[in-house]
Amino acid sequence: MRKMLLIVLSVLLVGTFVAGASLAGDKLADIKAKGVLVAGIKDSLPPFGFIDQKTRTIVGYDIDFVNAIAAKLGVKVELKPVTSATRMPQLQEGNIDIIAATMTKNPERAKVIDFSHTYFFTGQKFLTKKGAVKSLKDLAGKKIGTAKGSTSEKNAAKAIPTATILSFDDYPQAVLALTQGKVAAVTTDESILAGLLSKLPKGEYEIPDIRISDEPYGLGIRKGNENLLNFVNKTILEMEKTGEAKRIFDRWFGPNSDTPLYRTFTITADK
Repeated sequence: MRKMLLIVLSVLLVGTFVAGASLAGDKLADIKAKGVLVAGIKDSLPPFGFIDQKTRTIVGYDIDFVNAIAAKLGVKVELKPVTSATRMPQLQEGNIDIIAATMTKNPERAKVIDFSHTYFFTGQKFLTKKGAVKSLKDLAGKKIGTAKGSTSEKNAAKAIPTATILSFDDYPQAVLALTQGKVAAVTTDESILAGLLSKLPKGEYEIPDIRISDEPYGLGIRKGNENLLNFVNKTILEMEKTGEAKRIFDRWFGPNSDTPLYRTFTITADK
């Protein structure tokens, strides 16, 4: 009886392993077969992902990259809103195929999921009342808002140990706290702050030239999906070569956009 039980368990374990390996290895084929790429995106964070009030559709920098990848695959896109805290669990649970949601690549996250080549590079700064903050010393002992599950939480705590870091569900909530005087600053990546600043009364708020970290963004893919990862990386490099990546950047961050930034990087294969 004991021998029979061991045989049954062995068969079940092997079957589970094979099924898991098949699921991981065939993810790219699965997406093509169903004709849909499900992407986890942010829908309230301009200019990366937000609802266009005219068309009532989600648009933005991250959305354009996902659309380009889906077009190369020959499939449609299904956009699923996520937050900084929910995006990795949603990917691991199989609810989304890819994360395109202002996600910084770091060693800790890379143990859990795989990242594409860097498709955007920025740095963490602060959004404050104009003239209120000129150095990190001005934020010592103050309350600083950011988003749950973001790298900004740890970076801010490390840079200003005496500050109290308040984590909100999303950045718009943190900005609301700033306008209400509940926090002295909001901290995250400069590119995100630029989008948030564009929605505030002109001349009342600013992003001081105080940088506390580098933030390279990558598209997140579930561990083991090498075919999908390789396809995404190849597409990103092709987009840089053809100029499509630059056109997307200029659309959302060029001099004629609401959030002008200097493009100081080139997408390359990460080493």
